[in-house]
Amino acid sequence: MASGQGNKTSTRGLAAILLAAGKSTRMKSDLPKVMHEICGRPMLAYVIDACREAGVKDFYIVVGFGKEAVMSAFSQEPGVRFVEQKEQKGTGHAVQMCRDAFKDFAGDVIVIAGDMPLIHAKTLTDLVGGHRAAAAAASIATTVLDDPTGYGRIVRNAGGEFECIVEHRDATPEQLAIHEVNPSYYCFDAAALFDAIERITPNNAKGEYYITDALSVLRADGRKVLAGTRVPAEDATGINSRSELAQVAHLMRLRICAAWMENRVTIVDPDNTWIDSRAVIGPETVVRPFTYIEGNARIGAGCVVGPFAYVTAGAVVADGATVGPGALTAFDATAGSRPAPHPAGKRTVQVVRRPPAQSGCP
Repeated sequence: MASGQGNKTSTRGLAAILLAAGKSTRMKSDLPKVMHEICGRPMLAYVIDACREAGVKDFYIVVGFGKEAVMSAFSQEPGVRFVEQKEQKGTGHAVQMCRDAFKDFAGDVIVIAGDMPLIHAKTLTDLVGGHRAAAAAASIATTVLDDPTGYGRIVRNAGGEFECIVEHRDATPEQLAIHEVNPSYYCFDAAALFDAIERITPNNAKGEYYITDALSVLRADGRKVLAGTRVPAEDATGINSRSELAQVAHLMRLRICAAWMENRVTIVDPDNTWIDSRAVIGPETVVRPFTYIEGNARIGAGCVVGPFAYVTAGAVVADGATVGPGALTAFDATAGSRPAPHPAGKRTVQVVRRPPAQSGCP
């Protein structure tokens, strides 16, 4: 059963329900949507990381289409449990499937879609913090988009208070003109959530049970629903097509490059550099254009990598080495090496080894 201990500032439990049952017909894929990769990892992995950094210890991943792939990929993650949604009847129905897991739980629960890999941990921390400070029954994050097509609109009253969320296909022309939207980041008091979720109805164009209707139920009960956490538009970018998958992957690549540049790595052309989110790069290393650093590759300090270098997963590049054009594998100490002049007499001989834990060689 859910038993999360919450963050450092509260004794209330904190758990997460991650919605990962959808097929995404627009992607036309046999792979579950959340298993499509962004910078070397399934997009769901980034959502789990953000939740964990925000203080979540217990995760309930709702699986459905292609459940075996999701369960195989994440079954070894600490605190992860799986709940099956055999029929995909909407986000509210997915949450209903988790009721038994939360019957003895007292605390708050984050509910978030598994196809939002750009979510920052700080967004979730702020969402939970505001929710608890206001003693709200439910809280949501919102964002403002220039083009809100496809997103649920945030409807507020004359005083600016949250009233409801109207899905795009159910909205009136006046509501479609609203640019404040729902990126699907929620925090609920668990007891309030499961009380409200049993009273929602499929009164919408798709005939599905929407989690957003639980907010309206709570407001009708006189409970506080907060919509105060604003998130950058980029963080709210979801994925419903392969084109959007590529767009999000590009944003993630730039985010990864920016993080390494903040940590004393020079990246000459971030738009044309691919770095896996699991790779490690030492300070004062220079990464030149059209370089791909894959998986858990480890590059030392003071190296020069590229241009046109492919450093494969498992490769370890020693401090001061130069990796020239071509493919550099964990088993090949010379392939792709192009020694080049280097200032201050630094080493230009490429030194590569496989990490001992992965080595099959004596």
